[in-house]
Amino acid sequence: MSRISVRGMAVASATAVTAVGAVVGVASGEQQPTQVVDAAGSTTLLADISSGQQAQTVSDHISAQADAQQSAAQAAAQKAAAEAARIKAANAAKAKAAAEARAQQQAAARAASRATLAKAYTKGSVQAMALSIIGSETQYVCFSNIVTRESGWNYTAENAASGAYGLVQALPGSKMASVGADWRTNPATQIKWGLNYMNSRYGSPCGAWSFWQAHNWY
Repeated sequence: MSRISVRGMAVASATAVTAVGAVVGVASGEQQPTQVVDAAGSTTLLADISSGQQAQTVSDHISAQADAQQSAAQAAAQKAAAEAARIKAANAAKAKAAAEARAQQQAAARAASRATLAKAYTKGSVQAMALSIIGSETQYVCFSNIVTRESGWNYTAENAASGAYGLVQALPGSKMASVGADWRTNPATQIKWGLNYMNSRYGSPCGAWSFWQAHNWY
């Protein structure tokens, strides 16, 4: 039995082939020293072990190296997945922030537009408009009582909770489009729609006012 010098316990695949060849040589009776060189160039002496043990040692270290490579690959894959998840979350957060910023800008623009429109018609001018459209002063008073309580004669008034809009707080405000596409900005359109609604449902603005007094809505 000869003394064999084995370099490196963690053997690369090509080195393993050389090592197995060396073991076969010993098993066949050859007596010259055999060396197995690993990629790192380190040397470890194994004293007088059988050829079967040598082959097992080589096999064990090949398996160990394969396991180490697999573990490294899994760790790399996990790291890549974690980084991808982080990037996805960051992009989602940016998109949400951008959407919220756009919504705020749009809300501010609508508020500014309503403020501008409010200056175009004074409360007195809108009331005079309503009296002219309704015709009857008695019915106008009933109409005015409802509008005063619903919107304070603000034709751009909007209920943030329900979406009701305008002088008569139509719900939804888009109902007034049946009278005119300018229902958001034209108090005359809102007055005409409100008058039609009160006449059709309660018979007149005064009928609507009687119902409102009993229920606080109409």
